[in-house]
Amino acid sequence: MPAAPLDARARRLLRTLLAQYLADGEPVGSRTLSRSSGLDVSPATIRNIMADLEEAGLVASPHTSAGRVPTPRGLRLFVDSLIELQPLPQDEMARLRRELPPGLTTTRDLLGNVSTLLSAMTRFAGVVTVPRQADFPLRHIDFVPLPDARVLVILVFSDNQVQNRIVQLAKPVDGRELEQAANYLNSQFAGLRLDDIRSHLLRELREASSELNRLMSSTVELAAASFAPQGDNDDVLVSGQTNLMGYSELANLERLRELFEAFQQKNELLQLMEVCAKAPGVRLFIGEESGFAALDGCSVVTASYGAQGRVLGAVGVIGPTRMAYERVIPVVQATAGLLSDALNRAATTL
Repeated sequence: MPAAPLDARARRLLRTLLAQYLADGEPVGSRTLSRSSGLDVSPATIRNIMADLEEAGLVASPHTSAGRVPTPRGLRLFVDSLIELQPLPQDEMARLRRELPPGLTTTRDLLGNVSTLLSAMTRFAGVVTVPRQADFPLRHIDFVPLPDARVLVILVFSDNQVQNRIVQLAKPVDGRELEQAANYLNSQFAGLRLDDIRSHLLRELREASSELNRLMSSTVELAAASFAPQGDNDDVLVSGQTNLMGYSELANLERLRELFEAFQQKNELLQLMEVCAKAPGVRLFIGEESGFAALDGCSVVTASYGAQGRVLGAVGVIGPTRMAYERVIPVVQATAGLLSDALNRAATTL
């Protein structure tokens, strides 16, 4: 932020410069500012104010032009205090609702639709993190006996995702005992998340007279193994990366190579999105604010989503720093809200 607050004229000129630059991507000269700002001041006064804004680090003069462009610091000031955000227009809200129907797919399929839709609506890259499967309540469990004292565990979650696990036991278990165990677990633990189920199981298994011990006799380890923690399946889905090739600001081949490598490897992008998911509301990183060199020439707009009071991840877009923030921010915010609504409705059908 500038060392001293901007007066009304400086704020108006800066807002005018930003609007013009975001519209056409070209440096903005004093003559254009004089015509567009509506201020009754001399060109010399405008040049003086621009010089002050440049000294404050809010605008810069490219070597090839006498005009000025906003710096990341100027864009940050614009977003934080000069931009006037409006709710997403009704036709775009209707499009989001129409293209994000709840209950028709698994959560991962729904999230894939979200990243594609964000990319289509903004013409940038759409991103969304995929939550751990263990974050969703269990709907149903089944056991299928296999040869060599193995058991196939079939876990069905509230988001319709199915996960199969193979458990190795010390000795074979007959189908009747497996059926009894599945019936008991479904009656007691359906609707709970795996972490909560494990806590309940550990408590029951410590009680020698528990119903679980009576039903499963020598196979109590099957219940514990069925819900044992597995490696995180954290992931981030990205759609529309090639859209970024159409922006002159990102046309440098080396910059594009670094950016596309970041999309492919996903590690840094996932770290950034996880940080965003931990904060409520919209998060915005402009240029180097993200902390990742591959995104230095980009802006990242994200919002967290969740269900049943739990944050599950974040959605967002990645594009050039020259983006229509007043439109992109409401799109991301509305998408996160509608995604949360869809996941909450799916959870209530359990």
